[in-house]
Amino acid sequence: MKLSTFLAPALLAFGFVPATLAAKSFSASNLYYAAGLTEDQQATLFEGLQSAGVKVLRVWLDGQSGNTKGTEINDFGALEAETPGVWDDTVLNRLDDVMANAHGYGIKLLISIHSYNALDTKADVYGNWYGTGDFYTNTDAIGYFKRRIDHVLSHVNPHNNKPWSESSEYIFAIEAQNEAMHGQENVSALEAWQCNMAEEIKNGLKGSTDILISTGGGAWLDNSLLDSYFNCDALDVLAIHAYGIGDFETSKLKPYVKRAQDAGKMLIMQEWGACYTDASNNDCNGGTPLDAGTRDINIKAWAAKISAAGIPSFYWQILPNPDPHHGWDYEVGINDVNWDALREASVAAGNTEAAFDFGHWLL
Repeated sequence: MKLSTFLAPALLAFGFVPATLAAKSFSASNLYYAAGLTEDQQATLFEGLQSAGVKVLRVWLDGQSGNTKGTEINDFGALEAETPGVWDDTVLNRLDDVMANAHGYGIKLLISIHSYNALDTKADVYGNWYGTGDFYTNTDAIGYFKRRIDHVLSHVNPHNNKPWSESSEYIFAIEAQNEAMHGQENVSALEAWQCNMAEEIKNGLKGSTDILISTGGGAWLDNSLLDSYFNCDALDVLAIHAYGIGDFETSKLKPYVKRAQDAGKMLIMQEWGACYTDASNNDCNGGTPLDAGTRDINIKAWAAKISAAGIPSFYWQILPNPDPHHGWDYEVGINDVNWDALREASVAAGNTEAAFDFGHWLL
């Protein structure tokens, strides 16, 4: 066992990595509809991610269908479509295969149990019954969602015959919801909900610390890292979502790194991306395509700033197919335009010194 792996829990308690250990950072990516990939698509994706040194893939449990970001996927429904507690486990069963496949490439999954997007678009029972407001405060909604967490954690993967709560060889971390209360209309309610759900996940893990508990980020740097998150005992990882280029600055990130270390938390840049067009990077919808070389420079420069702060970064998103350049266009396809630059940046991230030692939770 590596020294850094043996000492990881103790280091986490103190919130810093001693220089003598020189822990390395890592890179990761998102593909929210990964449960819909065919075996061939998974092979393309994981071979590409492995070549880029990617260690974690973040996925969601919301239903998806049809052509998504140019990927012809196998449709799967919402985990709870019309009634709380009436389960369609297709997404869980599909991800059983995905996580076992990913393991062979040295990659674990970060599981997002739900997404704010499903509330906003009324894509499932929670969106239809509670919407983006009542979901976080309604007593019934909170009870139903805790039952969803328990159902997910108790789901048994036939590849290892263990529930997900015990499948640390496959799962890096679990979060309750992607971008909970995205607009933060009620900050106190959000803070209470986030820690409450983290405690439910912690209870489901039954004392194990081999799977991390994360937040699901916010809309930008500052609203991803609310004050109470640093004081919630059940949270291990605080996730940053940022697309404004000012939020990539090392000097802006480092104070949060210090605060996380002092609180015994770890940070990840869970979503970031470089716009394909000349639109504002935090509003990448429209505009004129950038010269490929200019975007290459952006990808490498911004990734380097995040890495210089010692924070692992998850790119939004790496696709197993050419990027079709739909709206909100941050994606990069494997072996497509800008792939070499992103792969170079990703490999470089894994060779930089980290502010937090994640070694215990990576393959």
